Amino acid sequence: MERSSRPRRRSLRTLLAPATDNWLSRGYLAVVAASIGFFLYAAYLSPDVGFAGIWPLMTTAPFSVLALLLTTPVAGVEWLSPIVFSAGAAAAGLVNATLLGLVVRRVRTPEPRPAA
Repeated sequence: MERSSRPRRRSLRTLLAPATDNWLSRGYLAVVAASIGFFLYAAYLSPDVGFAGIWPLMTTAPFSVLALLLTTPVAGVEWLSPIVFSAGAAAAGLVNATLLGLVVRRVRTPEPRPAA
C-alpha cells in the first residue's frame, strides 16, 4: 500500500514545486499569509472586523473570487466561517503562486535557437 502512495506524493510535490522554487512566488505566498493572518486577527481578536475579509480576497484574486462566486449561490454565506474562508484563500493563493512560478520558469528558461 505504501508503494501506491509514493507516486501520488511525488506527483503532488512536482505539481506544487513552482510555488516555492523562486523568490517571486515565495514573496507572494508571504503576502497571502500576512493577509490571512490579519483577517484571522480581526475575526477572532478585534472587536470590529470591518472589511478585513477583503485583504485575503484581493491578494488571492482571481481564484478566491471565482470560488466565492461559485459557492455562494449554492449554500449562501452563512456557512462561510473564518476558518473555511481562510483555507479557501490559502488554497487560491497556492494555485496563484504555482501559476506565477510557472510563468517565472517560462521567462527564465531561454528557448533553443537554431544555429545560423
